[in-house]
Amino acid sequence: MMGTGTTGHGPNGPWDARDGRDTTGRLLRAATGSGARLIAEAATLVQGWAVLADPIAGAVYSAPAAAAADGVHAAAAPHDHPYSVQLPAAGAVLVLAPAPATPAEHTGHVAATTAALLEVRGQRAAELRGEQMRLHTTLLRLLLAGHADAVVDALGGGAYTHVTVYRLTGEDTPAAHQVLWRAVRPTLTPHADACTLLGRLDGELVVAEVHRGSDDGRILRLVSRVCERHGLLAGMAGPLPLAEMSTAYCDAAAARHSATPAHRIVPADAIGAPRLAPLLPAAPYARWAAAVLRPLDPAQQHLLLVWLRTGSKPSAAEALGLSAGTVRARIREAARLLDADLEDATVRAHLLLALRAPAPADSDAAAYATSGSGSGSGEAALRNAGEARLEALPGGILDTGAVRAWAGGLVDGLEPRLRIALICWLRHHARTAPAATELHVHRTTLTTWLHQCADHLAQNLADATVRAEIHLALRITRCGRDAPADLPRRGGRTYRRA
Repeated sequence: MMGTGTTGHGPNGPWDARDGRDTTGRLLRAATGSGARLIAEAATLVQGWAVLADPIAGAVYSAPAAAAADGVHAAAAPHDHPYSVQLPAAGAVLVLAPAPATPAEHTGHVAATTAALLEVRGQRAAELRGEQMRLHTTLLRLLLAGHADAVVDALGGGAYTHVTVYRLTGEDTPAAHQVLWRAVRPTLTPHADACTLLGRLDGELVVAEVHRGSDDGRILRLVSRVCERHGLLAGMAGPLPLAEMSTAYCDAAAARHSATPAHRIVPADAIGAPRLAPLLPAAPYARWAAAVLRPLDPAQQHLLLVWLRTGSKPSAAEALGLSAGTVRARIREAARLLDADLEDATVRAHLLLALRAPAPADSDAAAYATSGSGSGSGEAALRNAGEARLEALPGGILDTGAVRAWAGGLVDGLEPRLRIALICWLRHHARTAPAATELHVHRTTLTTWLHQCADHLAQNLADATVRAEIHLALRITRCGRDAPADLPRRGGRTYRRA
Protein backbone atom coordinates (compact mmCIF):
# COMPACT_ATOMS: atom_id res chain seq x y z
CA MET A 1 0.00 0.00 0.00
CA MET A 2 1.22 3.49 -0.80
CA GLY A 3 0.32 6.79 0.70
CA THR A 4 1.67 10.03 -0.73
CA GLY A 5 3.26 13.03 0.84
CA THR A 6 1.87 16.54 0.41
CA THR A 7 2.01 17.66 -3.22
CA GLY A 8 3.66 20.88 -4.31
CA HIS A 9 7.01 22.33 -5.26
CA GLY A 10 10.21 22.07 -3.28
CA PRO A 11 12.24 25.08 -2.24
CA ASN A 12 14.24 24.91 -5.46
CA GLY A 13 11.27 24.83 -7.80
CA PRO A 14 9.31 22.03 -9.51
CA TRP A 15 10.72 18.51 -9.59
CA ASP A 16 11.95 17.49 -13.08
CA ALA A 17 13.78 14.67 -14.91
CA ARG A 18 17.21 16.04 -14.06
CA ASP A 19 16.32 15.84 -10.38
CA GLY A 20 15.33 12.22 -10.98
CA ARG A 21 18.70 11.38 -12.53
CA ASP A 22 20.58 13.06 -9.71
CA THR A 23 18.43 11.27 -7.12
CA THR A 24 18.98 7.89 -8.76
CA GLY A 25 22.73 8.45 -8.89
CA ARG A 26 22.90 9.34 -5.21
CA LEU A 27 20.88 6.29 -4.24
CA LEU A 28 23.01 3.99 -6.42
CA ARG A 29 26.21 5.22 -4.81
CA ALA A 30 24.72 4.72 -1.35
CA ALA A 31 23.52 1.20 -2.24
CA THR A 32 27.07 0.14 -3.12
CA GLY A 33 28.04 0.83 0.49
CA SER A 34 25.39 -0.80 2.67
CA GLY A 35 21.68 -1.02 3.30
CA ALA A 36 22.01 1.41 6.18
CA ARG A 37 23.65 4.01 3.90
CA LEU A 38 20.89 3.54 1.32
CA ILE A 39 18.15 4.17 3.90
CA ALA A 40 20.04 7.18 5.27
CA GLU A 41 20.35 8.65 1.76
CA ALA A 42 16.64 8.10 1.12
CA ALA A 43 15.79 9.96 4.34
CA THR A 44 18.02 12.87 3.30
CA LEU A 45 16.47 13.09 -0.16
CA VAL A 46 12.90 13.31 1.17
CA GLN A 47 14.00 15.65 4.00
CA GLY A 48 12.27 13.38 6.51
CA TRP A 49 12.86 9.89 7.85
CA ALA A 50 13.12 6.41 6.36
CA VAL A 51 12.80 2.96 7.93
CA LEU A 52 13.07 -0.58 6.58
CA ALA A 53 10.71 -2.54 8.85
CA ASP A 54 10.69 -6.34 9.12
CA PRO A 55 7.65 -8.11 10.65
CA ILE A 56 9.96 -10.25 12.81
CA ALA A 57 13.06 -8.15 13.39
CA GLY A 58 11.32 -4.78 13.68
CA ALA A 59 13.39 -1.91 12.30
CA VAL A 60 16.18 -3.32 10.13
CA TYR A 61 17.54 0.10 9.18
CA SER A 62 16.35 3.47 10.41
CA ALA A 63 17.41 7.03 9.62
CA PRO A 64 17.38 8.67 12.04
CA ALA A 65 17.47 5.99 14.72
CA ALA A 66 14.70 7.73 16.69
CA ALA A 67 12.27 7.05 13.82
CA ALA A 68 12.46 3.27 14.19
CA ALA A 69 9.32 2.89 16.31
CA ASP A 70 7.27 5.17 14.03
CA GLY A 71 8.44 3.24 10.98
CA VAL A 72 7.47 -0.14 12.43
CA HIS A 73 4.07 1.21 13.46
CA ALA A 74 3.49 2.75 10.02
CA ALA A 75 4.32 -0.56 8.34
CA ALA A 76 1.86 -2.40 10.59
CA ALA A 77 -0.92 0.23 10.41
CA PRO A 78 -0.51 2.30 7.22
CA HIS A 79 -3.92 3.95 7.61
CA ASP A 80 -2.67 5.65 10.77
CA HIS A 81 0.13 7.30 8.75
CA PRO A 82 -1.54 8.67 5.60
CA TYR A 83 1.33 11.03 4.79
CA SER A 84 3.96 8.30 4.61
CA VAL A 85 4.88 5.98 1.76
CA GLN A 86 5.01 2.21 2.27
CA LEU A 87 6.44 -0.17 -0.32
CA PRO A 88 7.38 -3.88 -0.04
CA ALA A 89 11.12 -4.36 -0.31
CA ALA A 90 13.32 -7.44 0.17
CA GLY A 91 10.80 -9.28 2.37
CA ALA A 92 10.22 -6.18 4.52
CA VAL A 93 8.44 -2.83 4.20
CA LEU A 94 10.12 0.42 3.21
CA VAL A 95 8.53 3.41 4.97
CA LEU A 96 9.31 6.99 3.95
CA ALA A 97 7.94 10.03 5.76
CA PRO A 98 8.77 13.11 3.64
CA ALA A 99 8.81 16.72 4.76
CA PRO A 100 5.61 18.63 3.92
CA ALA A 101 7.43 20.68 1.28
CA THR A 102 8.83 17.66 -0.57
CA PRO A 103 7.06 17.12 -3.95
CA ALA A 104 5.03 13.93 -4.13
CA GLU A 105 6.69 12.97 -7.45
CA HIS A 106 10.12 13.24 -5.86
CA THR A 107 9.05 11.15 -2.82
CA GLY A 108 7.55 8.49 -5.09
CA HIS A 109 10.72 8.33 -7.18
CA VAL A 110 12.93 8.00 -4.10
CA ALA A 111 10.68 5.27 -2.67
CA ALA A 112 10.51 3.23 -5.89
CA THR A 113 14.26 3.49 -6.54
CA THR A 114 15.19 2.64 -2.95
CA ALA A 115 12.84 -0.36 -2.93
CA ALA A 116 14.30 -1.63 -6.21
CA LEU A 117 17.85 -1.28 -4.92
CA LEU A 118 16.91 -3.08 -1.72
CA GLU A 119 15.50 -5.92 -3.83
CA VAL A 120 18.77 -6.14 -5.79
CA ARG A 121 20.77 -6.23 -2.57
CA GLY A 122 18.39 -8.90 -1.23
CA GLN A 123 18.79 -11.07 -4.32
CA ARG A 124 22.56 -10.82 -4.12
CA ALA A 125 22.43 -11.79 -0.46
CA ALA A 126 20.19 -14.75 -1.32
CA GLU A 127 22.76 -15.98 -3.86
CA LEU A 128 25.40 -16.05 -1.13
CA ARG A 129 23.08 -17.31 1.60
CA GLY A 130 23.41 -21.01 0.80
CA GLU A 131 27.18 -20.93 1.12
CA GLN A 132 26.96 -18.86 4.31
CA MET A 133 24.44 -21.27 5.84
CA ARG A 134 26.73 -24.22 5.15
CA LEU A 135 29.57 -22.35 6.83
CA HIS A 136 27.42 -21.69 9.89
CA THR A 137 26.42 -25.35 10.10
CA THR A 138 30.08 -26.37 9.94
CA LEU A 139 30.99 -23.96 12.75
CA LEU A 140 28.14 -25.32 14.88
CA ARG A 141 29.38 -28.87 14.41
CA LEU A 142 32.92 -27.77 15.36
CA LEU A 143 31.56 -26.19 18.54
CA LEU A 144 29.72 -29.39 19.42
CA ALA A 145 32.88 -31.39 18.79
CA GLY A 146 34.75 -29.29 21.33
CA HIS A 147 36.80 -27.13 18.95
CA ALA A 148 35.81 -23.80 20.53
CA ASP A 149 39.21 -22.18 19.93
CA ALA A 150 39.08 -22.96 16.22
CA VAL A 151 35.58 -21.47 15.96
CA VAL A 152 36.63 -18.31 17.79
CA ASP A 153 39.56 -17.96 15.36
CA ALA A 154 37.17 -18.36 12.43
CA LEU A 155 35.00 -15.62 13.91
CA GLY A 156 37.91 -13.21 13.84
CA GLY A 157 39.57 -13.95 17.15
CA GLY A 158 37.11 -11.95 19.25
CA ALA A 159 37.16 -12.41 23.01
CA TYR A 160 34.12 -14.68 22.95
CA THR A 161 33.67 -16.66 26.15
CA HIS A 162 30.05 -17.84 26.38
CA VAL A 163 27.28 -19.29 24.26
CA THR A 164 23.48 -19.34 24.42
CA VAL A 165 21.84 -22.16 22.48
CA TYR A 166 18.32 -22.50 21.05
CA ARG A 167 16.92 -25.68 19.47
CA LEU A 168 13.71 -25.33 17.44
CA THR A 169 11.51 -28.03 15.92
CA GLY A 170 8.30 -27.99 13.91
CA GLU A 171 6.88 -28.65 10.47
CA ASP A 172 7.74 -25.16 9.21
CA THR A 173 11.41 -25.28 10.23
CA PRO A 174 12.86 -24.55 6.72
CA ALA A 175 10.76 -21.40 6.31
CA ALA A 176 11.55 -20.33 9.87
CA HIS A 177 15.26 -20.74 9.08
CA GLN A 178 15.00 -18.30 6.17
CA VAL A 179 12.94 -15.80 8.15
CA LEU A 180 15.23 -15.92 11.16
CA TRP A 181 18.29 -15.57 8.93
CA ARG A 182 16.90 -12.36 7.43
CA ALA A 183 15.86 -11.06 10.84
CA VAL A 184 19.16 -11.83 12.60
CA ARG A 185 21.32 -10.74 9.64
CA PRO A 186 24.18 -12.94 10.92
CA THR A 187 27.68 -11.74 10.24
CA LEU A 188 31.13 -13.08 10.99
CA THR A 189 32.56 -9.57 11.39
CA PRO A 190 35.64 -9.68 13.65
CA HIS A 191 35.56 -7.98 17.03
CA ALA A 192 31.76 -7.75 17.20
CA ASP A 193 30.25 -7.96 20.67
CA ALA A 194 28.30 -11.08 19.69
CA CYS A 195 28.04 -13.45 16.74
CA THR A 196 24.99 -15.56 15.93
CA LEU A 197 25.35 -18.93 14.20
CA LEU A 198 22.30 -20.54 12.58
CA GLY A 199 22.15 -24.01 11.10
CA ARG A 200 19.95 -27.04 10.59
CA LEU A 201 21.26 -30.15 12.33
CA ASP A 202 19.35 -33.42 12.00
CA GLY A 203 16.13 -31.66 11.04
CA GLU A 204 16.30 -29.12 13.86
CA LEU A 205 16.99 -25.41 13.62
CA VAL A 206 19.89 -24.59 15.96
CA VAL A 207 20.76 -21.04 16.95
CA ALA A 208 23.95 -20.39 18.93
CA GLU A 209 24.70 -16.87 20.08
CA VAL A 210 28.41 -16.59 20.86
CA HIS A 211 29.14 -13.60 23.07
CA ARG A 212 31.30 -12.25 25.87
CA GLY A 213 29.19 -13.34 28.81
CA SER A 214 26.32 -10.86 28.51
CA ASP A 215 23.13 -11.64 26.57
CA ASP A 216 21.04 -8.59 25.60
CA GLY A 217 17.98 -10.70 24.81
CA ARG A 218 17.70 -9.65 21.15
CA ILE A 219 18.04 -13.19 19.78
CA LEU A 220 15.59 -14.50 22.38
CA ARG A 221 12.98 -11.98 21.21
CA LEU A 222 13.53 -12.91 17.56
CA VAL A 223 13.37 -16.65 18.25
CA SER A 224 10.18 -16.13 20.26
CA ARG A 225 8.52 -14.24 17.40
CA VAL A 226 9.57 -16.85 14.85
CA CYS A 227 8.20 -19.66 17.05
CA GLU A 228 4.84 -17.91 17.35
CA ARG A 229 4.65 -17.13 13.64
CA HIS A 230 5.65 -20.59 12.40
CA GLY A 231 4.25 -22.77 15.20
CA LEU A 232 7.62 -24.07 16.43
CA LEU A 233 8.63 -25.34 19.87
CA ALA A 234 12.01 -24.35 21.28
CA GLY A 235 14.33 -24.95 24.19
CA MET A 236 16.97 -22.49 25.36
CA ALA A 237 20.12 -23.06 27.41
CA GLY A 238 22.78 -20.65 28.56
CA PRO A 239 24.71 -18.53 28.79
CA LEU A 240 27.33 -21.21 29.41
CA PRO A 241 31.09 -21.19 28.78
CA LEU A 242 32.00 -22.00 25.19
CA ALA A 243 33.73 -25.18 26.31
CA GLU A 244 30.33 -26.42 27.57
CA MET A 245 28.59 -26.06 24.20
CA SER A 246 27.64 -29.74 24.14
CA THR A 247 26.04 -29.40 27.60
CA ALA A 248 24.06 -26.35 26.49
CA TYR A 249 23.01 -28.22 23.35
CA CYS A 250 21.66 -31.15 25.39
CA ASP A 251 19.99 -28.89 27.95
CA ALA A 252 18.20 -26.98 25.19
CA ALA A 253 16.76 -30.23 23.84
CA ALA A 254 15.67 -31.27 27.32
CA ALA A 255 13.98 -27.89 27.85
CA ARG A 256 12.17 -28.19 24.53
CA HIS A 257 10.31 -31.25 25.82
CA SER A 258 8.57 -28.89 28.27
CA ALA A 259 7.45 -26.48 25.53
CA THR A 260 3.77 -26.29 24.59
CA PRO A 261 1.74 -24.17 22.15
CA ALA A 262 0.96 -21.90 25.12
CA HIS A 263 4.65 -21.59 26.06
CA ARG A 264 6.61 -22.17 22.86
CA ILE A 265 10.09 -21.41 24.19
CA VAL A 266 11.31 -22.78 27.52
CA PRO A 267 14.66 -21.94 29.15
CA ALA A 268 16.57 -24.85 30.65
CA ASP A 269 16.88 -23.17 34.04
CA ALA A 270 13.09 -22.95 34.28
CA ILE A 271 12.69 -26.72 34.56
CA GLY A 272 13.97 -29.30 36.98
CA ALA A 273 12.63 -28.60 40.48
CA PRO A 274 11.99 -24.86 40.40
CA ARG A 275 9.30 -24.56 43.06
CA LEU A 276 9.99 -27.16 45.74
CA ALA A 277 13.79 -26.94 45.90
CA PRO A 278 13.95 -23.30 47.11
CA LEU A 279 11.60 -24.18 49.98
CA LEU A 280 13.79 -26.93 51.43
CA PRO A 281 16.15 -26.18 54.35
CA ALA A 282 19.36 -25.31 52.53
CA ALA A 283 22.01 -26.93 54.74
CA PRO A 284 20.57 -30.47 55.20
CA TYR A 285 19.29 -30.48 51.62
CA ALA A 286 22.72 -29.62 50.16
CA ARG A 287 24.54 -32.07 52.44
CA TRP A 288 22.17 -34.91 51.54
CA ALA A 289 22.40 -34.21 47.80
CA ALA A 290 26.21 -34.05 47.83
CA ALA A 291 26.44 -37.34 49.74
CA VAL A 292 23.95 -39.12 47.48
CA LEU A 293 25.64 -37.99 44.26
CA ARG A 294 29.20 -38.59 45.43
CA PRO A 295 29.60 -41.88 43.46
CA LEU A 296 28.75 -40.16 40.17
CA ASP A 297 31.03 -38.06 38.00
CA PRO A 298 29.70 -34.86 36.33
CA ALA A 299 29.00 -36.61 33.01
CA GLN A 300 26.86 -39.24 34.72
CA GLN A 301 24.99 -36.59 36.67
CA HIS A 302 24.29 -34.64 33.49
CA LEU A 303 22.99 -37.74 31.72
CA LEU A 304 20.63 -38.48 34.60
CA LEU A 305 19.42 -34.88 34.66
CA VAL A 306 18.66 -34.90 30.93
CA TRP A 307 16.87 -38.25 31.33
CA LEU A 308 14.72 -36.98 34.19
CA ARG A 309 13.94 -33.73 32.38
CA THR A 310 12.90 -35.38 29.13
CA GLY A 311 11.01 -38.20 30.84
CA SER A 312 12.19 -41.16 28.75
CA LYS A 313 15.36 -42.89 27.67
CA PRO A 314 14.73 -42.47 23.91
CA SER A 315 14.16 -38.72 24.38
CA ALA A 316 17.31 -38.46 26.49
CA ALA A 317 19.25 -40.34 23.82
CA GLU A 318 18.03 -37.90 21.18
CA ALA A 319 18.98 -34.90 23.31
CA LEU A 320 22.41 -36.30 24.15
CA GLY A 321 23.20 -37.53 20.66
CA LEU A 322 23.65 -41.12 21.89
CA SER A 323 21.98 -44.40 21.06
CA ALA A 324 19.09 -45.52 23.24
CA GLY A 325 21.06 -48.64 24.19
CA THR A 326 23.99 -46.57 25.40
CA VAL A 327 21.71 -44.39 27.53
CA ARG A 328 20.05 -47.46 29.06
CA ALA A 329 23.42 -48.99 29.89
CA ARG A 330 24.69 -45.81 31.51
CA ILE A 331 21.52 -45.42 33.57
CA ARG A 332 21.86 -49.01 34.79
CA GLU A 333 25.45 -48.27 35.80
CA ALA A 334 24.35 -45.12 37.62
CA ALA A 335 21.67 -47.10 39.44
CA ARG A 336 24.31 -49.59 40.56
CA LEU A 337 26.59 -46.83 41.83
CA LEU A 338 23.72 -45.13 43.65
CA ASP A 339 22.48 -48.45 45.02
CA ALA A 340 18.93 -47.36 44.18
CA ASP A 341 15.97 -48.52 42.11
CA LEU A 342 15.68 -45.82 39.47
CA GLU A 343 12.45 -47.37 38.20
CA ASP A 344 10.70 -46.19 41.38
CA ALA A 345 8.81 -42.91 40.87
CA THR A 346 9.71 -41.58 44.33
CA VAL A 347 13.39 -42.37 43.85
CA ARG A 348 13.35 -40.52 40.53
CA ALA A 349 11.70 -37.48 42.12
CA HIS A 350 14.29 -37.50 44.92
CA LEU A 351 17.11 -37.87 42.39
CA LEU A 352 15.85 -34.86 40.48
CA LEU A 353 15.88 -32.86 43.70
CA ALA A 354 19.44 -34.00 44.40
CA LEU A 355 20.64 -33.05 40.93
CA ARG A 356 19.12 -29.56 41.27
CA ALA A 357 20.44 -28.95 44.80
CA PRO A 358 22.84 -26.08 45.53
CA ALA A 359 26.48 -26.94 46.22
CA PRO A 360 27.22 -27.54 49.92
CA ALA A 361 29.23 -24.99 51.87
CA ASP A 362 32.96 -25.54 52.38
CA SER A 363 32.34 -26.46 56.01
CA ASP A 364 29.96 -29.20 54.90
CA ALA A 365 32.54 -30.54 52.47
CA ALA A 366 35.07 -30.68 55.30
CA ALA A 367 32.54 -32.58 57.39
CA TYR A 368 32.25 -35.18 54.63
CA ALA A 369 36.01 -35.70 54.64
CA THR A 370 36.11 -35.97 58.44
CA SER A 371 33.23 -38.44 58.55
CA GLY A 372 35.08 -40.67 56.11
CA SER A 373 38.32 -40.95 58.07
CA GLY A 374 38.96 -44.40 59.47
CA SER A 375 35.99 -45.97 57.71
CA GLY A 376 36.84 -45.92 54.01
CA SER A 377 35.10 -42.78 52.71
CA GLY A 378 32.73 -40.01 53.71
CA GLU A 379 30.11 -41.51 51.41
CA ALA A 380 30.34 -44.89 53.11
CA ALA A 381 30.10 -43.35 56.56
CA LEU A 382 27.04 -41.36 55.62
CA ARG A 383 25.38 -44.35 54.02
CA ASN A 384 26.11 -46.57 57.01
CA ALA A 385 24.50 -43.95 59.22
CA GLY A 386 21.45 -43.99 56.98
CA GLU A 387 21.82 -40.28 56.18
CA ALA A 388 22.21 -40.38 52.40
CA ARG A 389 19.78 -42.61 50.59
CA LEU A 390 17.74 -41.72 47.55
CA GLU A 391 14.80 -43.67 48.95
CA ALA A 392 14.35 -41.18 51.80
CA LEU A 393 15.03 -37.48 52.21
CA PRO A 394 16.69 -36.22 55.40
CA GLY A 395 14.32 -36.33 58.35
CA GLY A 396 12.02 -33.33 58.64
CA ILE A 397 13.07 -31.74 55.37
CA LEU A 398 9.51 -31.99 54.00
CA ASP A 399 7.78 -31.24 57.30
CA THR A 400 8.18 -27.48 57.22
CA GLY A 401 5.20 -25.19 56.99
CA ALA A 402 6.39 -23.71 53.70
CA VAL A 403 6.68 -27.13 52.03
CA ARG A 404 3.27 -28.30 53.27
CA ALA A 405 1.68 -25.05 52.16
CA TRP A 406 3.24 -25.49 48.71
CA ALA A 407 2.03 -29.09 48.43
CA GLY A 408 -1.47 -28.23 49.62
CA GLY A 409 -1.73 -25.32 47.24
CA LEU A 410 -0.71 -27.58 44.36
CA VAL A 411 -2.92 -30.66 44.83
CA ASP A 412 -5.62 -29.84 47.38
CA GLY A 413 -9.15 -30.00 46.04
CA LEU A 414 -8.67 -33.04 43.79
CA GLU A 415 -11.61 -35.43 43.93
CA PRO A 416 -10.71 -38.84 45.46
CA ARG A 417 -11.04 -40.64 42.12
CA LEU A 418 -8.80 -38.10 40.39
CA ARG A 419 -6.24 -38.16 43.17
CA ILE A 420 -6.02 -41.97 43.20
CA ALA A 421 -5.88 -42.15 39.41
CA LEU A 422 -3.16 -39.50 39.24
CA ILE A 423 -1.05 -41.23 41.90
CA CYS A 424 -1.31 -44.56 40.07
CA TRP A 425 -0.48 -42.98 36.70
CA LEU A 426 2.57 -41.20 38.12
CA ARG A 427 3.75 -44.42 39.76
CA HIS A 428 3.68 -46.02 36.29
CA HIS A 429 5.81 -43.16 34.88
CA ALA A 430 2.92 -41.55 32.95
CA ARG A 431 2.06 -44.75 31.05
CA THR A 432 -1.70 -44.90 30.64
CA ALA A 433 -2.20 -48.57 29.73
CA PRO A 434 -0.63 -50.20 32.85
CA ALA A 435 -2.19 -47.56 35.11
CA ALA A 436 -5.63 -48.19 33.64
CA THR A 437 -5.17 -51.93 34.13
CA GLU A 438 -4.28 -51.50 37.81
CA LEU A 439 -7.20 -49.11 38.33
CA HIS A 440 -9.59 -51.42 36.43
CA VAL A 441 -10.87 -48.61 34.25
CA HIS A 442 -10.82 -48.11 30.52
CA ARG A 443 -7.87 -46.18 29.06
CA THR A 444 -10.27 -43.57 27.67
CA THR A 445 -11.73 -43.06 31.13
CA LEU A 446 -8.28 -42.60 32.64
CA THR A 447 -7.29 -40.18 29.87
CA THR A 448 -10.39 -38.10 30.57
CA TRP A 449 -9.59 -38.04 34.29
CA LEU A 450 -6.00 -36.97 33.58
CA HIS A 451 -7.28 -34.05 31.49
CA GLN A 452 -9.47 -33.08 34.42
CA CYS A 453 -6.45 -33.29 36.73
CA ALA A 454 -4.42 -31.05 34.44
CA ASP A 455 -7.24 -28.50 34.31
CA HIS A 456 -7.69 -28.53 38.10
CA LEU A 457 -3.97 -28.28 38.85
CA ALA A 458 -3.30 -25.82 35.99
CA GLN A 459 -0.13 -27.82 35.25
CA ASN A 460 1.40 -29.34 32.13
CA LEU A 461 1.37 -33.07 32.87
CA ALA A 462 3.41 -33.71 29.72
CA ASP A 463 6.41 -32.15 31.51
CA ALA A 464 8.37 -34.86 33.35
CA THR A 465 9.70 -32.43 35.94
CA VAL A 466 6.21 -31.15 36.70
CA ARG A 467 5.09 -34.74 37.22
CA ALA A 468 7.96 -35.30 39.69
CA GLU A 469 6.88 -32.34 41.78
CA ILE A 470 3.22 -33.38 41.72
CA HIS A 471 4.25 -36.88 42.83
CA LEU A 472 6.06 -35.45 45.86
CA ALA A 473 3.17 -33.08 46.63
CA LEU A 474 0.72 -36.00 46.63
CA ARG A 475 2.95 -37.94 49.01
CA ILE A 476 3.31 -34.96 51.35
CA THR A 477 -0.47 -34.44 51.52
CA ARG A 478 -1.42 -38.14 51.74
CA CYS A 479 -4.03 -38.86 54.42
CA GLY A 480 -5.08 -42.44 53.60
CA ARG A 481 -3.73 -45.21 51.44
CA ASP A 482 -4.68 -43.57 48.11
CA ALA A 483 -4.68 -47.10 46.68
CA PRO A 484 -6.54 -48.30 43.57
CA ALA A 485 -8.68 -50.53 45.81
CA ASP A 486 -10.04 -47.36 47.45
CA LEU A 487 -11.24 -45.93 44.14
CA PRO A 488 -14.95 -45.01 44.40
CA ARG A 489 -17.04 -47.25 42.14
CA ARG A 490 -20.28 -46.59 40.32
CA GLY A 491 -20.62 -49.80 38.33
CA GLY A 492 -20.46 -50.16 34.57
CA ARG A 493 -18.13 -51.89 32.16
CA THR A 494 -15.35 -49.32 32.20
CA TYR A 495 -15.60 -48.33 35.87
CA ARG A 496 -16.02 -51.63 37.66
CA ARG A 497 -14.76 -53.07 40.91
CA ALA A 498 -11.98 -55.64 40.56
